[in-house]
Amino acid sequence: MNGKAALQRQRLNLAVVIKQFAITGGAEHYAVKTTHYLKSRGHSVALYARQIQAGLADGLTLHRVPDRWRFSSVVNSLAFALDAARMLAGRHYDAVISHERGFSQDLAVVHTLSYQNSLAGLGWLKRLERRYLSPRAWLHIYLEKCQMRSARLVAVSQSVQEQITAFYGRQTGIQVVSPGVDLERFAPQPAAARRLEQRRRIPMDPGELLILFVGTEFRRKGLDDLLPAIGPGMHLAVVGRGERLGRYRRRVRRLGLEGRVHFTGLAVEVAPWYAAADVVVLPSRAEAFGMSVLEAMACGRPVLVRRRAGVSTLIESGSNGLLFEDPAELGPLLSRLSDPVLRRRLGEAARRTALAHGWDAAGTALERLCCRFAWGHGP
Repeated sequence: MNGKAALQRQRLNLAVVIKQFAITGGAEHYAVKTTHYLKSRGHSVALYARQIQAGLADGLTLHRVPDRWRFSSVVNSLAFALDAARMLAGRHYDAVISHERGFSQDLAVVHTLSYQNSLAGLGWLKRLERRYLSPRAWLHIYLEKCQMRSARLVAVSQSVQEQITAFYGRQTGIQVVSPGVDLERFAPQPAAARRLEQRRRIPMDPGELLILFVGTEFRRKGLDDLLPAIGPGMHLAVVGRGERLGRYRRRVRRLGLEGRVHFTGLAVEVAPWYAAADVVVLPSRAEAFGMSVLEAMACGRPVLVRRRAGVSTLIESGSNGLLFEDPAELGPLLSRLSDPVLRRRLGEAARRTALAHGWDAAGTALERLCCRFAWGHGP
């Protein structure tokens, strides 16, 4: 009996907890895709959420969680955790899956690096102030500790798993289930059809290298490190609306990169930008996963990724992408990627890697964990 056939033995009564059930950020996308997969497998799914995108919750049992205490994001998160716990009390589910930091989940999907990691790089005085004198920090750490007490933890990357162990000493009951990718939406053939049309939006010569950076947090995602690495014959498209845009425009001028760095703003559909790009770069200083990289790989694009990003574990440097640690490596690696033969080889291997990471793979792994919990099999 194969794995999926074995799971047919029992239909589960499940609950999913998420603030926004919508195709917005990475956690929300993960929740929507895996919940749809669980529903498609015949399991009964109750959804506890504040905001639900029209059409996404068809076939689910809906429980609308109130939106309270909106004067502070972390206090708002505490209110959500309290209200969700109150609404779940007295109801029986085979497993409660939460994509938020809360109190009542059986399986907690951990989408972010530990809040304690954000304190680790601070000086001792600043760390003391942040950790012990900030009510905001107290609430963040409190909610994270509650999340860590869940019976099962699902980390979206090995990096997240390592931080759970480092900061909370948790050794068991953790499994990595990385996000998936839509292999039809992000694919080489549609990318090729869109390529020339999208590249016309950038004033550049046909033979020049177009580098793509996708993100809405410019500093954390390493745009400061990437800009100085843009050399002759290269253009950089920055897709996203990051903080302090004026500062970055001034830096572009100081570096003499005017006309070669293009801030496009948010994109309703990012797939055309993958089509246009020659290389996709993620130089993040800290990243739980990095969906833009997996999407680019599915499109058959070569990727250049900092080892600190969770998605870096999917990349064998020199085989299906390139990895770096020191920002000083970026310039030489981008120059190396000017070779179209190398780009084609890396891109083809990247697509083969992505084929093993469709959303069905993530959904199946989460389904197995729910079954193991419900049936009481192992940690």
